[in-house]
Amino acid sequence: MASRHLARSIAIQSLYEWDFKNYNSEVLKEIIERNINEFGPGLKETEFINNLVNGVVNHLKELDKIIEKAAPMWPIDQIDMIDRNVLRLGLYELLYEDKEEVPPKVAINEAIELAKSFGGESSGKFINGVLGTVYREIEKKNGNK
Repeated sequence: MASRHLARSIAIQSLYEWDFKNYNSEVLKEIIERNINEFGPGLKETEFINNLVNGVVNHLKELDKIIEKAAPMWPIDQIDMIDRNVLRLGLYELLYEDKEEVPPKVAINEAIELAKSFGGESSGKFINGVLGTVYREIEKKNGNK
């Protein structure tokens, strides 16, 4: 498994646990460190993991608003917890990461792969649909297509 993909997997596991614990920010750092030690010993991308998780947490309200707009039939609290967090992570990378470092299509594809690995049978399609909708809106605003 490529180190960036493993880093994203650890980030998604950390976000899932944080969400499960009702957004308890006091344990977030502990969750991340424990998951890095358990799932990625020796991994050099630990700063990337911290940046992803903290980026999602810091932009949570705006990410959730975008998800609700892109998937109006699915209120945020009705989206499966893992899918919700994969969407947040994918959106964060799509909107806030350096496009040279993480091109939009890479962010979307990585999110789909995470959904297939951790989510349910239709998670990949759901993530693809929501992130694809957001990506097309971004392209429209930027005058592409």
